Amino acid sequence: MGNFQNIKTLKPSFIENKHAYLIGGGIASLAAAVFLIRDGHMDGNHITILEETDILGGAMDGYGNFENGYLIRGGREMEEHYECTWDLFSSIPSLDDPTISILEEFRELNIKDPNESTCRILENCGKKGDFSSLGLNDLHIKQLAKLFLKTEDELGPTTVNQFFDKSFFDTNMWCFWRSMFAFETWHSVVEMKRYMERFIHLLPGMNSMKNIMFSKYNQYDSFILPLKNWLKSKGVIFNLNSQVTNLSMEINEDIKKVTAIHLLRGKNKDVINVTENDLVFVTTGSMTENSTIGNMDTAPVLNSDEGACWTLWKNISKNHPSFGNPEVFCSDIDKSKWESFTITCKDSKLIKKLQDLTGRDPYSGKVVTGGIITIKDSNWLLSITCNRQPHFINQPKDVIVLWAYGLFPDNIGNFVKKKMCDCTGSELAMELLYHMGLENDIPEILDTVNVIPCMMPYVTSQFMPRTKGDRPDVVPKGSVNFAFLGQFVEIPGDCVFTVEYSVRSAMMGVYSLLNIDRNIPEVYPSKYDIRSISAATKTLYGKRPLPGEFLIKKLLQNTSLDGLI
Repeated sequence: MGNFQNIKTLKPSFIENKHAYLIGGGIASLAAAVFLIRDGHMDGNHITILEETDILGGAMDGYGNFENGYLIRGGREMEEHYECTWDLFSSIPSLDDPTISILEEFRELNIKDPNESTCRILENCGKKGDFSSLGLNDLHIKQLAKLFLKTEDELGPTTVNQFFDKSFFDTNMWCFWRSMFAFETWHSVVEMKRYMERFIHLLPGMNSMKNIMFSKYNQYDSFILPLKNWLKSKGVIFNLNSQVTNLSMEINEDIKKVTAIHLLRGKNKDVINVTENDLVFVTTGSMTENSTIGNMDTAPVLNSDEGACWTLWKNISKNHPSFGNPEVFCSDIDKSKWESFTITCKDSKLIKKLQDLTGRDPYSGKVVTGGIITIKDSNWLLSITCNRQPHFINQPKDVIVLWAYGLFPDNIGNFVKKKMCDCTGSELAMELLYHMGLENDIPEILDTVNVIPCMMPYVTSQFMPRTKGDRPDVVPKGSVNFAFLGQFVEIPGDCVFTVEYSVRSAMMGVYSLLNIDRNIPEVYPSKYDIRSISAATKTLYGKRPLPGEFLIKKLLQNTSLDGLI
């Protein structure tokens, strides 16, 4: 969206009588509520958000205190070209300084304190690994180029390990890729293609995570809480502990519409009749559904139940094939689960080790690890990060909050001879400390930490191999009053497991149903930018010359394209 399209919208003539019900309290619904108010001119008190839990934010969570320990199930790697996200947060005031927007606060922070990793890989019990290059050979580059050029229809349900040579999975690039994006070899190569195309402009900094951006605090305090406060000030109604179980629908050859919302409030059944003046926005599926937590002495117990979000989507999908196929994403927990853990601690040899590895003071309030440090030889493939501190608004100055996760929770540890999923918080800390070269200091450090593990059975369900039609369109053909939102809808060209995907779905749904006269920002088109493609290609080859590089440079010398290669 260029500046010519960056306009204040006209108020629809019909909006005074419109009401909206948003099912799910995650970032997609919260963003949709903002767009309904800001761009659709809907009264805030005409908007009701129905959330099954007792807190808003969905996967963008963060809570706790020093006494009981903090918990963050995951983190958010962001970048400059989250076009819909920054459009949203340009309208939301900062909590720390209400005179500026979240966008302005975030931008200023990341300009003054840019992100860069000084220790991307750890191995051999606390030693820095070489992360200077992607470590690719000509075969790997050829396969990546082939993936770039293939169509999604040609690739179909192909998995990553079906597409690449086995040797690719020993490269630094795969180590960076799978740890940064939580990709597994059995995940969809179509989604890997989308990531490669969507973020090709970031490939030159992939090894050091340059141009990746992080918020001042955790994702809840930095994004969800300001959104909630803004919506509350506009009169939006939040119905927590309200589990939507099904939708009644009327479907014929010409139209599809929701006629009623069925829900449970506690143990009491309720029905909301949907009138001609009502709109319904449904978040399908959930990455964090059925998450369970443990503590220092208890491992989290895997909850393999279906979960309310998935049951709702399954019930809806029975009405029409265009509503997607949830079974593709939620039927194999062993391929969609992993485990994270949050470490609350004070100054110790663990903090000193992080300072030695990064050359940065964790108490400085600035970038520390610069994203995750991945332990390459860990059986669980552990990664750990120390973001800017304090990580929580209510965090004491002498407290540090770290986050770690493992991609292989069913593997036996290198030091703790148990599956990761069977380990207590204390045992998770022991395994991590061993890999950081602190084996002799484990008893001392354990006295200074509180570790809360979290098992998430569906956390990478959105990466499962899929084909066309498995994800519904945001506004299915014929829909007159409803839209689907979140990580399990079809948005051409964009990538799941990002805040941007959810926010973009919200903008698409609201703008379509209200026919808003403002363009939605396009997905950043770096895959069509010859400069981005050239820089990415040079990065793939590392220090080796590109095929025909000398000749191309000679041809471009003293032309307007001099310096492109």
